[in-house]
Amino acid sequence: MSLPLDGLSAIVTGAGRGLGRAEALELARLGAAVVVNDYGQPGRDGSGEASAAPAEEVAEEIRAAGGRAVAHLGDVSDHEQARALVELAVETYGRLDVLVNNAGILRDRMVFSMTEDEWDSVIRVHLKGHFNTTRFAAAHWRSRSKEAGGPVYGRIVNTSSEAFLAGSAGQPNYAAAKGGIVGLTTSTALALAKYGVTANAICPRARTRMTEDVFAGFQEPRDGRLDALAPEHVSPLVGYLASPAAAKVNGQLLVVHGGMVAVVERPRVAVKFDSSKETFSFDELDELISPYYADRPPNETFAAAEVLGLKRC
Repeated sequence: MSLPLDGLSAIVTGAGRGLGRAEALELARLGAAVVVNDYGQPGRDGSGEASAAPAEEVAEEIRAAGGRAVAHLGDVSDHEQARALVELAVETYGRLDVLVNNAGILRDRMVFSMTEDEWDSVIRVHLKGHFNTTRFAAAHWRSRSKEAGGPVYGRIVNTSSEAFLAGSAGQPNYAAAKGGIVGLTTSTALALAKYGVTANAICPRARTRMTEDVFAGFQEPRDGRLDALAPEHVSPLVGYLASPAAAKVNGQLLVVHGGMVAVVERPRVAVKFDSSKETFSFDELDELISPYYADRPPNETFAAAEVLGLKRC
């Protein structure tokens, strides 16, 4: 009996721990050959010496279960190292079919206290890291499509966050990067559709090294049940989006956690105001817009997210 990802190859970035590890294991379980990428720094803020050990351990775990995997120690925020990562997949497996971007760091601070380096480092790893791997994977698929004279197989799964959807007061860098990833995803989806490639983004909620303080008050179950915040609730969706079954899912944002998947609509116009003259005056804008917001909650975006069960993480 064939598996959904038989014959396909995949890259998973940040796959040495947490979500990335669970995703790499799931893709391998579904039949994919995997390049396990991780820079291996011990600090969730990107501090400490790089180490091949986390990626090697996950690759060995896949091989021990009968799958195919190679490890890659590399910083995806570095353009040339991202190129080398994609080239490794192509050289090892003959082509690249699936790219899962997951690598990230945290350097939390309120916006009035954040340093330039804290801003730049998070944007670099998350947003630039997603771009770097996407750029080289996209070039690979475009080249293959031209050679084939038609569409080829390609899947991109990017990692955004509910911090972008609902706001996160102490994470302006992280929320901005995750919002940027959604923009990158939708642009990529439009650009690559004609080549047979889809691009989607997920907003996962999981207990990992990066979120250990966020979920510190949520106890893990002691009766043997799977933790509602386990990364294993997220990885099946990644496997599905990577598969042929998701061919018509493109340019989408999906929230996933604890046995729940929610498809997020693109922003819609809530209300529209038209000027009664050639252009608005200050007084007319005040008369039209101020009453609309007068009785609305000051944090309405976050309130709406809570109603949907999309509390910040």
